[in-house]
Amino acid sequence: MTNFTTKLMIAAATAVVAAGTATAQTLKAEIPFAFRVGSKVMTAGSYQVATISNAVGIPMYRISGPKDSAVAMPTNSHDADKSWKQHGLPVLAFVCTGDRCSLAGLWNGSSRDAYNFARPKLGKNETARIVLIDLEGVQKAD
Repeated sequence: MTNFTTKLMIAAATAVVAAGTATAQTLKAEIPFAFRVGSKVMTAGSYQVATISNAVGIPMYRISGPKDSAVAMPTNSHDADKSWKQHGLPVLAFVCTGDRCSLAGLWNGSSRDAYNFARPKLGKNETARIVLIDLEGVQKAD
């Protein structure tokens, strides 16, 4: 894998979903393809992404749809990509090879930090493309 491809994948594989002061923010995404979250395969569809609190301060995210649900824990964090900050919308990032896509990251649209998620390694002759899906806030009745 070339250095440029590695940098592109790292930049596009960022993510964060910010927690609100009282409750976690929930974001919605329409994902038009099947994808992996860790080892779990998720079907195409409408998904909600919510922050899960934990005692050690490491953020975890619940990704739930009509048929599937998974929990993802970031592998690392870094500054969000400059172009994402300019766009200003929350985003999910996927790394896709052929017809296989894996969640690589997400960003909440306002935080400085972004997070990466574990995903399968590319094969020797595989090339990846980055697919970005915008997220929107979900209003919940209290």
